[in-house]
Amino acid sequence: MTDIHSSAIVSPQANLDSSVSVGPYTIIEDKVTVGKGTKIASSVLIANGAVIGENVRIHHGAVIATEPQDLKFGGEETRVVIGGGTTVREYATINRGTVAHGESSIGENCLLMAYSHVAHDCILGDNVIMANSVNLAGHIEIGDFAILGGVLPVHQFVKIGAHAMIGGGFRVQQDVCPYALVAGYPLRVIGINAIGLKRRGFKKEVIHSLEKAFKILFFSKLNTSQAVERIKGEIDLIPEVQEILSFLEHSQRGIVKGK
Repeated sequence: MTDIHSSAIVSPQANLDSSVSVGPYTIIEDKVTVGKGTKIASSVLIANGAVIGENVRIHHGAVIATEPQDLKFGGEETRVVIGGGTTVREYATINRGTVAHGESSIGENCLLMAYSHVAHDCILGDNVIMANSVNLAGHIEIGDFAILGGVLPVHQFVKIGAHAMIGGGFRVQQDVCPYALVAGYPLRVIGINAIGLKRRGFKKEVIHSLEKAFKILFFSKLNTSQAVERIKGEIDLIPEVQEILSFLEHSQRGIVKGK
């Protein structure tokens, strides 16, 4: 039987697995689905349109699936989707999508620390970490295993590549290349996220190829188009290097440059 505190308000139309627990003073609205083993703490608001996976942890005061903070929003039915194993810490907020994408989605095994915010139509991959008070504007895409340092505002429509790491306290106005370590005012690529890649078991040869690609792309005097052509001609196009080239091809805001 579902463990629901007597002071919680849970709509009879919400679909909660029998193993879900709900803390005091939490509100769960009509069109909500919550998967097996998920634990929802006290004073949480889960609004219409939330689809929450298995073994998710939602801490005190979090607010999920409320309406987008977008003046173009017309009341359409949209969703927030949260993957299994994700943790949402205290007072984090996640807004629903708009007609543009239909949903805001958080992948599996992500960590959204206290006071972080995910706006409408954002797409987060798996194993993403957002530290305290990271603020995502609308339509942002973040690749798997990316790490965003604390108190970090990210401009709308920015894309952050997989395995990138961004230092805390900076401002992200352009796309961040996969595997990059970025920091500074203005924001600059410092190098590859070598420590993170080693911890995740990337082979030395792969890291070496990425370092060679970064040297051409960010630390030569070539513009991006020239650097891409040189990378194609001089470096083995392993999947990780191809991922960088594909990211560059699809970047619409331009990329954060080298130091």
